[in-house]
Amino acid sequence: MLSKTAEYALRATVWLGRTPENAEPADHLAEAIRVPRRYLHKVLQDLVKAGLVRSQSGPGGGYRLNRDPGEISILDVINAVGPIERINTCPLGLESHTSLCPLHQELDKAYAAMEEAFSRVTVAQVINRPSRITPLCEVKLGDST
Repeated sequence: MLSKTAEYALRATVWLGRTPENAEPADHLAEAIRVPRRYLHKVLQDLVKAGLVRSQSGPGGGYRLNRDPGEISILDVINAVGPIERINTCPLGLESHTSLCPLHQELDKAYAAMEEAFSRVTVAQVINRPSRITPLCEVKLGDST
């Protein structure tokens, strides 16, 4: 249900949130999160424009979070690159549908529930959630962490 752009933005934000005090070069970031470099550049521009990420040029430069990972919700990241489209009017443009039909009411309720769920989870919570699986990292066989 999420666009590839939103998925890539979430990967980038979670990766940057692991070490928020460090700037990550775009080439390394693209390799680490397995996103094409050119596509990542567009995603990072959107995240910068939304105030979630900042870029630093020069030696030691790259991208880093502009806010604490505990202050950035999953919904913030999604909205930065392409908000979840709610259904406010009949998608078919039927003039007789002055309110949403039962089908589109249910779909919009699902979108609203998704927005609500994503708004409650921060990047820090994703990173710090107890699990033997680290987000975006390969787990070595026999690794008990």
